[in-house]
Amino acid sequence: MMKNKFIYFVLSLALAASCVKEKVSVPFSVSTDAIEVLSEGGAFSVDLKSDDYWTASSDNPWITVSPANGPSSTTCSISVDSTVVSSARTGIVRFKNSVTGENKDIHVSQDGYGYSITLDEKEVSLKNFAYLDDRTFEVKVRTNVPFMVVIPPSAKNWLSCEDPKFNFDRGARPREVTLKFTWGVNSVPLTREAKVTFVPFDGWRTDSVGELSVMQGAAPEIKIGHEGDSIAVMSLARSLNLWQESVMAGPMKDWDNVSLWEETDEGFTPEKAGRVKSAYFQLMQTEESIPYEVQYLTEAEELVFFSNVNSFIKDLDLGEHICKLTKLKRLAVSAYGLATLPESMANLKNLEYLDISANNFDTLPDVLTPENFPNLRHLYLNTNQRSYILDLSNTLTKKLGGFKGPFPRRLLEWENLETLRLSVNYFEGEMPDMLDYPVKYTEQDCKDLNLPTALVGTPKVLPNATFFAFNLNRMYGELPDWVLYHPHLVEWEPYTLCYPQEGRASNGSAAFFTNVPVNMDYYWKFYEGFKEHVDIYIGG
Repeated sequence: MMKNKFIYFVLSLALAASCVKEKVSVPFSVSTDAIEVLSEGGAFSVDLKSDDYWTASSDNPWITVSPANGPSSTTCSISVDSTVVSSARTGIVRFKNSVTGENKDIHVSQDGYGYSITLDEKEVSLKNFAYLDDRTFEVKVRTNVPFMVVIPPSAKNWLSCEDPKFNFDRGARPREVTLKFTWGVNSVPLTREAKVTFVPFDGWRTDSVGELSVMQGAAPEIKIGHEGDSIAVMSLARSLNLWQESVMAGPMKDWDNVSLWEETDEGFTPEKAGRVKSAYFQLMQTEESIPYEVQYLTEAEELVFFSNVNSFIKDLDLGEHICKLTKLKRLAVSAYGLATLPESMANLKNLEYLDISANNFDTLPDVLTPENFPNLRHLYLNTNQRSYILDLSNTLTKKLGGFKGPFPRRLLEWENLETLRLSVNYFEGEMPDMLDYPVKYTEQDCKDLNLPTALVGTPKVLPNATFFAFNLNRMYGELPDWVLYHPHLVEWEPYTLCYPQEGRASNGSAAFFTNVPVNMDYYWKFYEGFKEHVDIYIGG
C-alpha cells in the first residue's frame, strides 16, 4: 500500500513539471533603424523588444523620446520638432540595454525648409463699389524670407497694400504674415485685374514666389440721358452717404434736390428735356473726392455739395470727374474738406459762380486764375479756418487752413470779379498798395463810368466788384487809396466786412488798419455829383 502511494506521488510531480513552460528569451531590438522627417516635424511610434531594463536618449534637443526608460518591451514615441534651418539635419536616438550594455540606434534625418513665399488663397474677387471702410481685404502669406509687394503700374491708382512686417525669430521656419490691401471704386463698365507679386528682397532667393490675382467687377453702365441722370444722382447720394437719400423716391421731377430742364428755361434745347439742370447734395459723410457718377450729369449748369461731417478733419481734393462737366456755370463745394484743387478744374471755362468756402485750404490753389476761368464773376473763399487761432505768433498748431500768408495779390488783378469774399481766414500783412499795377483809371474810364477825374492814374483794382469782403483776417498797416476811394466801397459795407481785423499776425503785429476813416464824409465829398449809387446811399 505504501509502495503505491509513493508511485502516485512521483507521477504527480512529473505531471506538474510537464505543465511548466520553459521561459523564452527576447532579443533586444527596435522596429526600425531610420526615420525620415519632413521640415514640419512630427511624432513616430517605434516598437522596442527587451527582457531587461533599458534607457533611451537622443543626441539633439530637437528629438525627444517617450518613455525614456522601462523594464521590458513597449512602444515608444519619437517626437521631432519643426526645423529652424533651411538645410537638412540629422540626429540619433539610442536605446541601451542596462544589463548587457547593448545599443540599438535609430538615425533621424529631417528636411530643411526651402526658402519660399506661399499664399493660402491666390485669387480675390471684388465688387465695383463698397463704402470706404469696407474697401479692404486681407491676404495671408507663409514665408521665411522678407519680400516686397509689387502692384503693377496699371493698378496703382486703385489698389494699394501696407508694407509687410516680418519677424523671423524662428529661423527658417515659415511665419504667417497678414497683408492688408485697400482698393478703390471701379468707375468704368469694364472688369479689371491686377497681378500682384511677392518678390524677395535683394540677396534672398526662393524656391517659389507667390502671385495674387485681384479681379474687380465692372461698374453698372450709366447711359447719358434722363434715366442715366436719375441713376447718377441716386448713386452720388449713396457714395456720399447722403442723409437725404431717402427723399429720392418716385419720378425724378418730384425730388427736392434736383431741378430739370424745361421748355421755358433760357438755353433749353430738345435734347435737354427732362435732364438735370441743377442738383443739391447736403449733409453727407465722405472721406473722398466728388464721386465718379457726377460725370454723367452732362447738362447740369449748377451743382452744390454742402456740409460734410468730415469737413475739418480730412484733406480732400475735388477730383477729376466733376471737371468733365464743361457746361457748369455754378459750382459750390462748401464745408466739404477740400485742401487742394486739380489742375483739370481749368476745364470748367463756363463757370460764373464758384463757392469753395469753409474748407481747409492752406494756400491759394494755383488753378484759380482769370485765364483759367474767364467767365467767373463770383468767387467765395471765406471761412477756411480749420482751427481758430487768435494769435498766429504764439501757436504751434500746424495745418490751420485759412490761406495762411500774405494777401493774394493775384486775386486783386481779377478784373471780371463782381463778388470776392475772403473773410475769416489767416491772410496777414499789409494790403498791397498796387501802385505798380499797370492797369489804371483813364480819363475815358472816368467819363464812361461817371467817375471823378481825380481817379485818373489810380490802380484799377477789382473795378467790377460790387461786393468785396476781407474782414477778420490778420491784416495790419495802412489801407491803400485804391480801397479808401474805390467806386464800390459803399456797397462793400467796409466798416463791417472790410476794416475789422482780429488777433495778431505771425510776426506779432496787432491785426488792425491804422488809417480807418472815422466816417465816410471824405468819400461823399470825393464822389459828390458822381456815381448814382453813392447819391442813393447818401439820400437813403
